[in-house]
Amino acid sequence: MTRYGTTLRMALVAGVATAALVGCGMMSKSNTASFSGSMNAASEVPPNMTRGSGLAEATLNKETNVLKYKITYDGLSGPATAAHFHGPAAAGANAAVVLPFANPASPIEGQATLTPAQAADLMSGKWYANIHTAANPGGEIRGQMLPKM
Repeated sequence: MTRYGTTLRMALVAGVATAALVGCGMMSKSNTASFSGSMNAASEVPPNMTRGSGLAEATLNKETNVLKYKITYDGLSGPATAAHFHGPAAAGANAAVVLPFANPASPIEGQATLTPAQAADLMSGKWYANIHTAANPGGEIRGQMLPKM
Protein backbone atom coordinates (compact mmCIF):
# COMPACT_ATOMS: atom_id res chain seq x y z
CA MET A 1 0.00 0.00 0.00
CA THR A 2 2.87 2.39 0.78
CA ARG A 3 4.52 1.53 -2.51
CA TYR A 4 1.24 2.23 -4.35
CA GLY A 5 0.88 5.60 -2.56
CA THR A 6 4.45 6.60 -3.42
CA THR A 7 3.98 5.60 -7.06
CA LEU A 8 0.71 7.51 -7.24
CA ARG A 9 2.31 10.65 -5.74
CA MET A 10 5.26 10.46 -8.15
CA ALA A 11 2.90 10.10 -11.12
CA LEU A 12 0.84 13.05 -9.93
CA VAL A 13 3.92 15.25 -9.45
CA ALA A 14 5.24 14.27 -12.89
CA GLY A 15 1.87 15.08 -14.46
CA VAL A 16 1.71 18.51 -12.82
CA ALA A 17 5.30 19.28 -13.86
CA THR A 18 4.58 18.20 -17.44
CA ALA A 19 1.43 20.33 -17.57
CA ALA A 20 3.38 23.33 -16.23
CA LEU A 21 6.10 22.90 -18.84
CA VAL A 22 3.59 22.47 -21.65
CA GLY A 23 1.72 25.56 -20.47
CA CYS A 24 4.91 27.62 -20.40
CA GLY A 25 5.88 26.37 -23.81
CA MET A 26 2.50 27.31 -25.23
CA MET A 27 2.76 30.82 -23.87
CA SER A 28 6.22 31.42 -25.26
CA LYS A 29 5.12 30.38 -28.76
CA SER A 30 2.34 32.97 -28.91
CA ASN A 31 2.88 35.49 -31.66
CA THR A 32 0.31 37.94 -30.31
CA ALA A 33 0.24 40.39 -27.45
CA SER A 34 -2.95 41.96 -26.06
CA PHE A 35 -3.32 45.43 -24.56
CA SER A 36 -6.04 47.42 -22.86
CA GLY A 37 -6.47 50.90 -21.49
CA SER A 38 -9.29 52.13 -19.27
CA MET A 39 -10.07 55.65 -20.50
CA ASN A 40 -11.10 58.49 -18.19
CA ALA A 41 -10.69 62.23 -17.65
CA ALA A 42 -8.42 61.83 -14.62
CA SER A 43 -5.77 60.20 -16.84
CA GLU A 44 -5.55 63.26 -19.10
CA VAL A 45 -2.54 65.57 -18.72
CA PRO A 46 -3.73 67.86 -17.27
CA PRO A 47 -6.81 66.08 -15.85
CA ASN A 48 -10.26 67.50 -16.48
CA MET A 49 -13.62 67.11 -14.75
CA THR A 50 -15.70 65.41 -17.45
CA ARG A 51 -17.62 62.20 -16.84
CA GLY A 52 -16.68 60.40 -20.04
CA SER A 53 -15.22 56.94 -19.94
CA GLY A 54 -14.11 54.28 -22.36
CA LEU A 55 -12.05 51.22 -23.07
CA ALA A 56 -9.29 50.78 -25.63
CA GLU A 57 -8.32 47.22 -26.56
CA ALA A 58 -5.71 46.06 -29.04
CA THR A 59 -3.89 42.97 -30.26
CA LEU A 60 -0.44 43.07 -31.83
CA ASN A 61 0.87 40.30 -34.07
CA LYS A 62 4.53 40.27 -33.02
CA GLU A 63 5.68 38.65 -36.28
CA THR A 64 3.98 41.06 -38.69
CA ASN A 65 3.58 44.13 -36.39
CA VAL A 66 -0.08 44.34 -37.42
CA LEU A 67 -2.08 46.04 -34.68
CA LYS A 68 -5.85 45.50 -34.49
CA TYR A 69 -7.77 47.80 -32.17
CA LYS A 70 -11.22 48.67 -30.85
CA ILE A 71 -12.05 51.73 -28.77
CA THR A 72 -15.45 52.34 -27.21
CA TYR A 73 -16.51 55.31 -25.10
CA ASP A 74 -19.51 57.26 -23.87
CA GLY A 75 -20.50 60.17 -21.64
CA LEU A 76 -18.31 62.79 -23.33
CA SER A 77 -19.10 66.50 -23.03
CA GLY A 78 -19.93 66.54 -26.75
CA PRO A 79 -19.11 64.75 -30.00
CA ALA A 80 -15.55 63.55 -30.44
CA THR A 81 -13.56 65.83 -32.74
CA ALA A 82 -10.48 63.59 -32.99
CA ALA A 83 -9.14 60.32 -31.64
CA HIS A 84 -5.80 58.56 -31.88
CA PHE A 85 -2.96 56.68 -30.25
CA HIS A 86 -0.08 58.77 -28.88
CA GLY A 87 3.42 57.71 -27.93
CA PRO A 88 5.97 57.17 -26.64
CA ALA A 89 4.96 58.39 -23.19
CA ALA A 90 4.49 56.92 -19.77
CA ALA A 91 1.33 57.66 -17.81
CA GLY A 92 1.36 61.29 -16.72
CA ALA A 93 3.28 62.53 -19.78
CA ASN A 94 2.12 63.68 -23.20
CA ALA A 95 3.44 62.63 -26.60
CA ALA A 96 2.81 63.13 -30.29
CA VAL A 97 0.16 61.29 -32.32
CA VAL A 98 1.49 57.98 -33.68
CA LEU A 99 -1.70 56.53 -35.13
CA PRO A 100 -4.70 58.73 -36.00
CA PHE A 101 -8.14 57.15 -36.38
CA ALA A 102 -10.09 57.97 -39.55
CA ASN A 103 -13.39 58.42 -37.69
CA PRO A 104 -13.54 59.37 -33.99
CA ALA A 105 -17.11 58.07 -33.45
CA SER A 106 -17.50 55.17 -31.01
CA PRO A 107 -16.85 52.34 -31.62
CA ILE A 108 -13.53 52.95 -33.33
CA GLU A 109 -12.17 49.83 -35.01
CA GLY A 110 -9.25 49.32 -37.33
CA GLN A 111 -5.80 47.98 -37.93
CA ALA A 112 -2.38 49.29 -38.89
CA THR A 113 1.11 47.97 -39.47
CA LEU A 114 3.54 49.42 -36.93
CA THR A 115 7.23 50.11 -37.34
CA PRO A 116 9.54 48.02 -35.14
CA ALA A 117 10.13 51.09 -32.93
CA GLN A 118 6.39 51.71 -32.54
CA ALA A 119 5.79 48.05 -31.67
CA ALA A 120 8.56 48.20 -29.06
CA ASP A 121 7.04 51.35 -27.50
CA LEU A 122 3.60 49.73 -27.40
CA MET A 123 5.04 46.55 -25.84
CA SER A 124 6.70 48.76 -23.19
CA GLY A 125 3.39 50.39 -22.21
CA LYS A 126 4.35 53.74 -23.77
CA TRP A 127 1.25 54.28 -25.92
CA TYR A 128 -2.07 55.78 -24.91
CA ALA A 129 -5.46 56.20 -26.56
CA ASN A 130 -6.94 59.69 -26.50
CA ILE A 131 -10.35 61.13 -27.41
CA HIS A 132 -10.71 64.88 -28.03
CA THR A 133 -13.82 67.11 -27.95
CA ALA A 134 -14.49 70.80 -28.63
CA ALA A 135 -14.71 71.43 -24.86
CA ASN A 136 -11.41 69.56 -24.30
CA PRO A 137 -9.30 70.03 -27.43
CA GLY A 138 -6.18 68.68 -25.70
CA GLY A 139 -8.03 65.48 -24.84
CA GLU A 140 -11.14 64.60 -22.84
CA ILE A 141 -10.42 60.98 -21.94
CA ARG A 142 -7.23 58.96 -22.07
CA GLY A 143 -6.16 55.39 -21.39
CA GLN A 144 -2.62 54.03 -21.17
CA MET A 145 -2.26 50.88 -23.29
CA LEU A 146 -0.91 48.23 -20.94
CA PRO A 147 -0.09 44.62 -21.77
CA LYS A 148 -2.67 42.09 -20.57
CA MET A 149 -1.18 39.27 -18.56
